[in-house]
Amino acid sequence: MDYKKTNANPTTETRDLIDLAVNVGNVYEAIAIMAKRANQINQEVKEELTSKLEEFATTHDNLEEIFENREQIEISKFYERLPKPANIAIQELAEDKIYFRKKETEAKTIL
Repeated sequence: MDYKKTNANPTTETRDLIDLAVNVGNVYEAIAIMAKRANQINQEVKEELTSKLEEFATTHDNLEEIFENREQIEISKFYERLPKPANIAIQELAEDKIYFRKKETEAKTIL
C-alpha cells in the first residue's frame, strides 16, 4: 500500500472508540485489530526506508559524506513527516479498508 498518499492525520486526534468499533463488534477487538495493522504498517515502512538508505551506505567513514549527503537527509525527513502507523491504521479501520476475520471457536460435544 502507498502510505505516502494516505489521508490520515499526521497529528494526534481524539476519536470516539465506539464509532470505530461498530463494524468490528467491540472496542477491545477494534483496538487489537488496529494494533496489529499498525505493526504491519510499521514493518513495511521500516523495510522501505532501510532499503532506500542502504543505497547511501559506505564501507568507510568519511566526514564529508556524512555532512554533505543531502539526499539521505531529505529521505529521512520525508519519512519523519509521514503519519504514524497507528494513525494510518485508525484511518483504515474508519474507512473499512482493513480485512480481518474472527477465529470461530468450534464447540465439540462429547457423546
